[in-house]
Amino acid sequence: MTLFAFEGMAVATVMPVVAMEFDGLGLYAWAFSAYVALSLVGMVVSGTWCDRDGPRRAMWVGLWVFAGGAVVAGVAWSMPVLIAARGLQGLGGGALIVATYVLIARAFPEDLRPKAFSLLAAAWVVPAIVGPLIAAWLTETLSWRFAFWLVPFVLVLPALLLRKILREHDGGTGERGRSGRIVPALVTAAGLTLAMASFMRPAGLPLWVDLLGLGVGLLMLAYGVRVLLPAGAFRLRRGLPMTVLMRGLLAGAFFGAEAFIPLALVEQRGFTVTMAGLVLSVSALGWWVGSYTQSRIPESTDRSSTVRIGALVMATGIASLPLCLVPSVPAVVCAVSYFIASVGMGLCFPSIAVQTLRLSPVDEQGTNSAALQISDAILSSLALGILGAIHAAAVASGGATTTTYDVLWWLAAGVGIVAAVLAARMKVVARTPAPHAS
Repeated sequence: MTLFAFEGMAVATVMPVVAMEFDGLGLYAWAFSAYVALSLVGMVVSGTWCDRDGPRRAMWVGLWVFAGGAVVAGVAWSMPVLIAARGLQGLGGGALIVATYVLIARAFPEDLRPKAFSLLAAAWVVPAIVGPLIAAWLTETLSWRFAFWLVPFVLVLPALLLRKILREHDGGTGERGRSGRIVPALVTAAGLTLAMASFMRPAGLPLWVDLLGLGVGLLMLAYGVRVLLPAGAFRLRRGLPMTVLMRGLLAGAFFGAEAFIPLALVEQRGFTVTMAGLVLSVSALGWWVGSYTQSRIPESTDRSSTVRIGALVMATGIASLPLCLVPSVPAVVCAVSYFIASVGMGLCFPSIAVQTLRLSPVDEQGTNSAALQISDAILSSLALGILGAIHAAAVASGGATTTTYDVLWWLAAGVGIVAAVLAARMKVVARTPAPHAS
């Protein structure tokens, strides 16, 4: 998770510079969406491997594919090449995060899992402070490429430390699990990419072509999620289906808003890359505060209440982001808003993971952990696609303005409010037996 934290914060910090250097502001959202879309395949493969054989193989493959993608990104000579490299990173990152969740399920008893997920959040704190500073310094003194090239070196130490632990907690059922999941994963990734391409509206294509592409992409997504997510997820069925869907709703709102914070500060308030990166640093601290708070909640407590509160806190923070673009308001207010939103996510994400593992049999922990990440991937990508389409349209019409970013952030906050309303459906309500007829 420290590796993930460094890479994620570094990429978010340097992306405005990369997009400007490659004259690719219209493709800005693709650098994030490609990662998420391709991670679907990695998640499905990893979930199957973890249930059948244990988390060790999925962890190793994920680590090295992730590192290889970072190296390719560092040598990219155009925006399309960088986007392809980010997709390769997503393939490895998807496998890695599912293996991490399964390893936690294997290594910690149920009553300690909230604290284990709190430790994952704590792993972000130092990289979130140091990562943007290092990435910005490298960008301004050498090149943004070093922000990617450092990833394999950061990877070495945790990889060595994990060897013994992975051997101790490896092993699976030996069963192949749900069959036929790779094809739906590929179809889902392709459908997500097609839908994203339609959202971006390539120049010169008529509107009907975009609408046709969007329709086909959404149909492909609908086919895939029927296999990859718990039955009833998009019908808001109570229990595990709603819990898995909740992860995607919150991820779409938060990460969709987050992707445009550095760009807005650099473009609209004249921030340097270093200053914009420092604003992102508060995310890890806020996330850890929220995660630590949920770790103190008794295991038997209803987690849907925690998620509802966290979603409202997150939505409040995002809704206040436009204040940082008001000329008379100190731009540092953005850090406060982002901190508040991150506290909300820290309350939500570990609680959702705890609820998912609680509702999962041992032989489905990998599959359901993958479903959790897939929900995150699909709805994050769709959110980035929609917000990216709005941003790209503004760029094509003469440039994004403060109003453009205000609209993006308020839309994201609205999704957070919807999630708060739906959070009660995470709870499995026991049915009262009907009285016997006399």
